[in-house]
Amino acid sequence: MITAISLSSFIYLEHYEIFSKLLNTFLALLSFYLLLTINRKSFVIAGFFTGILWFYWIGNSFQYYDLAFLKYPVILGIGLGYALLFYLMTIFNKTWFRALAIFLVSFVHPMGFNWFMPELALVDSYLPFSKAYFALILALIYMFVKLSGFKKAIAVVPLLFITYSSGIYIDSTGLKISMPQLMTSQNQKWQQENLAKTIDKNLSLIDNAIKEESDLIILPETVFPVVLNTEEFLMDTLLKKSEQIDIIAGAIYLEDNNYYNATYHFKKGNLNIAKKVVLVPFGEEIPLPKFLVDFINDKLYNGAQDYKTASKPTDFNIHGISFRNAICYEATNEKLYQDLGDTKYMIVTSNNAWFTPSIEPTLQKILLKYYAKKYGITIFHSINGSKNYILRP
Repeated sequence: MITAISLSSFIYLEHYEIFSKLLNTFLALLSFYLLLTINRKSFVIAGFFTGILWFYWIGNSFQYYDLAFLKYPVILGIGLGYALLFYLMTIFNKTWFRALAIFLVSFVHPMGFNWFMPELALVDSYLPFSKAYFALILALIYMFVKLSGFKKAIAVVPLLFITYSSGIYIDSTGLKISMPQLMTSQNQKWQQENLAKTIDKNLSLIDNAIKEESDLIILPETVFPVVLNTEEFLMDTLLKKSEQIDIIAGAIYLEDNNYYNATYHFKKGNLNIAKKVVLVPFGEEIPLPKFLVDFINDKLYNGAQDYKTASKPTDFNIHGISFRNAICYEATNEKLYQDLGDTKYMIVTSNNAWFTPSIEPTLQKILLKYYAKKYGITIFHSINGSKNYILRP
């Protein structure tokens, strides 16, 4: 339990707004030390509790599919899944192998889910968090474990010389950007009786941004809970408003009988569509063979079909500035950061109401910090269900 809590502490400290690089650094090093030194049985049990502490919130979403009874079995399944993963990391009961496995585990993405990266514990610490530095830190801790007496200093001293500093960030888009805070609950969002009110609220937010002379308004993922390109009157309204302001808004997009989770960019009476590239496993696609996909969609999701994806990310040109588009989960995937070229900014839209209240928005934010710093990109994150924010490298 101490190991699991130490390895999860950075998430909960951030969640409860306890900011201390020193504390994060100490707890990260402690967790890695414990992972290398506790016995095999304890290591597997630590995996069970780590899985739950990091990902219990996945069970929250099942209530919106009328599957609330699956919440706790799913949480138990998550714990057992990570216990199995940690067990595989101890097939060879050697400390060196365990250190290697801890490093390699962040490259393992069960069912396409890539949110478990132990080096995230270093994101808000004094130590660097790249893969190379993470390998070095694990190697130094391994040396500390294996060496005795004064020789342990050989492992400790190098840590003092690899401290990380993000420096001072002075770049700016120069644009006046409106990111209204939305807190619409998921159980109300898609109710037909609330549709007119929801649309009116969104249009009002756009009108307010126009009055404030904003250059751009960013509204969250699926902020319009309709297949937007089939709503002719609403589309015409948004296109007209875009003569005065660039509008970024999330909604479903229909093309050739396929549905896409998409971002709509309305600009000077024109429309650009960014389709999602990376889908949420078991949320937007079932990452299993087709016969199982059809069975699960039929039995659990009332016959719904998986969303389709675009082949590559989309960049929006807004007042001459390039913005990479990303929708929620895909913003935490390396694919969205490839071929950036001169693009320095990313617009991310999310609907976190699926999982709140929970630590999911916090873990998502830490992941986005990781990628913002890794790729030197500024992220504008517009969210329904948790706080908006801007992350800089």
